[in-house]
Amino acid sequence: MKKIISIIGARPQFIKHAPIQLALERVAISRTIHTGQHFDENMSDIFFKELKMNPPDYKFKLKGKSHAEQTAEMMVQIEKILLNEQPEAVLVYGDTNSTLAGALAAAKLQIRLIHIEAGLRSFNREMPEEINRVLTDHVSDLLFCPSETAMTNLRVEGVTQNVHLCGDVMKDMIKIAEPFLKNHLPGKPYYFATIHRPYNTDNPTRMKALLEAFQNLKAPVIFPVHPRTTGRITEFNLDINSYPNIVSIPPVGYFDSLSYQRHSNGVITDSGGMQKEAYWLRKKCLTIRKETEWIETLEHGWNHLIYDDLEKIQDSLFMEVPGPNNDMLYGSYTNSNEIVQTIYDFLI
Repeated sequence: MKKIISIIGARPQFIKHAPIQLALERVAISRTIHTGQHFDENMSDIFFKELKMNPPDYKFKLKGKSHAEQTAEMMVQIEKILLNEQPEAVLVYGDTNSTLAGALAAAKLQIRLIHIEAGLRSFNREMPEEINRVLTDHVSDLLFCPSETAMTNLRVEGVTQNVHLCGDVMKDMIKIAEPFLKNHLPGKPYYFATIHRPYNTDNPTRMKALLEAFQNLKAPVIFPVHPRTTGRITEFNLDINSYPNIVSIPPVGYFDSLSYQRHSNGVITDSGGMQKEAYWLRKKCLTIRKETEWIETLEHGWNHLIYDDLEKIQDSLFMEVPGPNNDMLYGSYTNSNEIVQTIYDFLI
């Protein structure tokens, strides 16, 4: 059997990896490296417990590192493992520092590189993720795109070999998670919000404006506070308890996050993954960004981009009735099986 090493490090990658790992184990020797990019237990360790996944074969500790330090240290440690394991392929997901570190380490060792969630573009080079995804795509040997838009982006950049339209593996997780979702959440209306990106959290004026926007909504906002957002709120001397409409809670596990979304009156986020989850759960989403890689979710009013005018984060926008919801957006609920079959055919 061929040996494949998967590299994960952030919560969205744990979600994507779960169905892929289950499918991989049937056809390959599968090893996993957890880079430790998300070090909070609720954003990493708890995920493996929730899904009853085998723990990673390797785990790093990278707390408190800058982008450059984090990526460089990951590359060094990943390279050592790859030299020892000698896999036939390395598999990376998405667009994090873990993705780029794994991609560069594999490419320099001439190990075949597989990129799941290839071709996404925000066309915003201020996002570290945009740099990561572009570079990863251009050194990958096998690329899996979740949409026709992503396929087109790669063609424009001259990437046309071994590129496959595969849907989104996060969609598989919606079905896998369904039996675990809770229904004992607040019985009254609420919105569910997550904010963590630097352009929303690294400026005290911006951070305060977002908290005030949440405060002005008519329904409470359940707000699991990301570790980096907690750090910025503390650094800026903002008292989240002075906003009684905001129910701040620690980061939640994957099933809890989906449960909160499913029972909410709407979702407010700057996350990429939650835009899709909200769409699949048929919840209206307000995305606090100037752009989105998931442009298909904007169709028929299911997702709205809001950035400069935060006053638009108001109940009236949520009250607008969206149009048709495409149940086949980003593929079926068996995308992971199709991806793994293609990987198997590619490696034999």
